[in-house]
Amino acid sequence: MKTMKKTLTVLALLAAAGPALAQDIAVRAGKLYTAPGEMIEDGVVVIEDGKIAAVGPADSTDIPEGMLVLDAAVATPGLIDARSTVGLSGYLNQPHDQDQLERSAAIQPELRAIDAYNPLEKLVSWQREHGVTTLHTGHGPGEVISGQMLIAKSTGDTVDEAVVRPYSALAATLGEGATRHERSSPGNRSKAVAMLRGKLIAAQEYRDKLESAEEGKSPARDLAMDALVDVLSGEVPLIIEAHRHSDIMTALRLADEFDFRLILAGASDAHLLIDEIRAADVPVIIHPTMARARAGGDTQHMAFTTAAELMDAGIEVAMQSGFEGYVPKTRVVLFEAAMTIPYGASFDQALEMVTMAPARILGLSDEVGSLEVGKDGDVALFDGDPFEYTTNVTGTVIEGRRVSEVRR
Repeated sequence: MKTMKKTLTVLALLAAAGPALAQDIAVRAGKLYTAPGEMIEDGVVVIEDGKIAAVGPADSTDIPEGMLVLDAAVATPGLIDARSTVGLSGYLNQPHDQDQLERSAAIQPELRAIDAYNPLEKLVSWQREHGVTTLHTGHGPGEVISGQMLIAKSTGDTVDEAVVRPYSALAATLGEGATRHERSSPGNRSKAVAMLRGKLIAAQEYRDKLESAEEGKSPARDLAMDALVDVLSGEVPLIIEAHRHSDIMTALRLADEFDFRLILAGASDAHLLIDEIRAADVPVIIHPTMARARAGGDTQHMAFTTAAELMDAGIEVAMQSGFEGYVPKTRVVLFEAAMTIPYGASFDQALEMVTMAPARILGLSDEVGSLEVGKDGDVALFDGDPFEYTTNVTGTVIEGRRVSEVRR
């Protein structure tokens, strides 16, 4: 009997997370937000073969006969979590499901997120049930370079089904987060930055050797150097978690020195450096808003108002769930973005932080982030204003498949 119960539980998890039979779906909503600032009263989005085929007012948009129609008070593009560790960090909060950070060395760019990602982790389904359809997840902050990140849809039975881009960014940390550990080095900021700079220089030399080597005489393969060369070539960005203003300035200097694509993450003190960040044209994946309740140390100056201040200054800002060291291990970007509204952000700015902005920052704007013909059929359904506390997510559609009917 126990074995049968376990089998049924596993089958239920697979059914909830995995792709159902492909569906052609139309979503009809009293308010259809096709993108931030663009709302259609009594709108319809038609999805065929996983892609959006039509968007418009219900009275002028044909819904093919026999198509499944989902009704909602409000519908938006599927939400995007700009930075997370779900799938590597698990809800049980036990050593066996905590793969987001490896403490044996300060710099480990060779660690691939795809080798640790678990698409059946309950935290993934938790995000999916809250309207999050795309996850940028992987190794979290806490070491000078903690490892790689990936982009996945919040559905799929296997890694191959879920993952959209296996190597989307390299995760780094500056400040106290990179120096507090059991090893003796790095013990302070200057040592951490010296180690990072040294690795980047070594990667430049490795790249030069690869480019100048005669056929059959390339240097020995180095997985860490390969990952760093991808950063130096601009193929993937370096996401640097930095909170204190001086660490943010260090990140900006490094990006200028080595000419890599920088994405700032956390950035508690970003409101003190608006001119510098704007001049560098660097996007910010802002700290989870409600983390303010636990601010201290490098994060002592984080503020509820920072996101709005940055956006008003023309800086690209996306919201993240981040990493929580306690159960339930993850935040939800829907709630985090909602908390920016009482502190200066407009509805459209809040929606942008979890749709179009992360899509642009992550290079996904041709695929997700808005409801436009040709893009993925990813839609979040609500029974009211998405950012009102009493509103429920009533369904989630990913690539034309209804993957959640749970009310959250």
